Amino acid sequence: MGKRIILAIVLLSVSTSGFAQKTKKKKPNKPRPQGTEVLWREPVDIGSRDLFNGPGGESMKPDLSRVTFIRDQAGGGYSINYRVRDGSGNIWVAKLRSEAQPETAAVRLTWAIGYMTEINYLVPCVKIEGAPSSNVKRCEGNGFANVKFEARPKHVKRLENWHWASNPFSGTKEFQGMIALMSLMNNWDLKDDNNKIIFVPQGPSGPELQYILSDLGATFGKTGGLLSRTRNKPEDFANSKFIEGVQGGRVRFSYSGKNSGLFSNITVEQAKWLGGWLARLSDKQISDAFRAANYTPDEVQLLTRAVRARINQLIALRN
Repeated sequence: MGKRIILAIVLLSVSTSGFAQKTKKKKPNKPRPQGTEVLWREPVDIGSRDLFNGPGGESMKPDLSRVTFIRDQAGGGYSINYRVRDGSGNIWVAKLRSEAQPETAAVRLTWAIGYMTEINYLVPCVKIEGAPSSNVKRCEGNGFANVKFEARPKHVKRLENWHWASNPFSGTKEFQGMIALMSLMNNWDLKDDNNKIIFVPQGPSGPELQYILSDLGATFGKTGGLLSRTRNKPEDFANSKFIEGVQGGRVRFSYSGKNSGLFSNITVEQAKWLGGWLARLSDKQISDAFRAANYTPDEVQLLTRAVRARINQLIALRN
């Protein structure tokens, strides 16, 4: 009898101990950083912006003397993403496969006209020590071909996603212009998971919450359904239609992709506002965005002409 009582006490002790562990209070979440919410900032230097090096400039380029694999990066979707460390100890997300090129160019065009963006660079060939073998295009010395390096600066904190349907900028000309820009680049993957709020403690206006498009890889192909849409297909992009016309003061975009309802309420004035900023870019600047993405000279020329033609369509819009 005594042994049974002792055993019951022990079991009760273990049980209540486990319950106490399960009901242990979680540590309170850290408060969300505060700052000015920013989507777009007037690019007063637009004519001199360097679209080859992009928002990070020459100074932030990755140190390729040694690149080492840290781990797989979750949330890559279509692409293969690795978290890597460069020769200077800086952390990057390396994107492989066909989204790397168009995203590099798309970020530069988006940044050039004042929108907040990631910082990235396209490396034509790089060896990543310790990386798992992947079924992707390889290059000299068993390197990886056309890898996009996206910066993860230590001082920047990545917060939650922002939503296309509800955000502080909905309805503004800057937000409507961003939507029109997505049609101009044939970005058919407009989902909330591709948007991010980042906290920058020392922005131009002090601490900032920057609303960025963190994945622009589904661009420069053609929009469409699951089986017809493409990415990183310059000929598809050049041959696709951009604007159908104007109806009731609203622009009818030839867009078929995710969140297509966003395009139903963009006014002629809002679209022309976007076109006015894009028109300030020279052909060389536009070409530099595609050269930075390692497109061939023929592809650079084709893409530059197609983008310029779309800008001209925006400028020419009439009610």
